[in-house]
Amino acid sequence: MADVRGSRLLAAGAILFAGIMMIVVGIWEALEGLIAIFENDLYAATRRYLFQFDVTAWGWIHVILGLMLACAGYGLMTGRTWARVVTITLAALSATANFLWLPHYPLWALLIISVDVFVIWAVAVHGREVSI
Repeated sequence: MADVRGSRLLAAGAILFAGIMMIVVGIWEALEGLIAIFENDLYAATRRYLFQFDVTAWGWIHVILGLMLACAGYGLMTGRTWARVVTITLAALSATANFLWLPHYPLWALLIISVDVFVIWAVAVHGREVSI
C-alpha cells in the first residue's frame, strides 16, 4: 500500500514540476520573442542557414508559442485532461522551434530543448497516474 502511495506521490510531483516548467519556459519563450522583435540585432546573424526567417518573424513565433506553453502549463497544473495532450504537442513544437533557432542563440535553445524533453517524458510517463 505504501509503495502505491509513494508511486502516486512521485507521479504527482513530476506532473506538478512539468506544469511549473511549462509556465516558466512559456515566459522565457515569450521574453525571447519580445527581444527578437524589438532588439533583433542582439541575436547572431547567420548566413546560409536552411531555415532562414527574419529574426522578427522568429520573435513572433516564440511569443505566440510561449503564451500557449504557459496556458498549457497552467492547465496541466490544474489537472485538466486536455492539458496532457496539448502539453506534449506544444513541448514538441517548442523543441522543434528551438532546434531551428539554434544558430541564433545556441546555448539558450539547447536549455529550452532539454526542459521540453523532460516535460514530454514526465507527462507521457506519469500523466495518467495522477489528477492533481
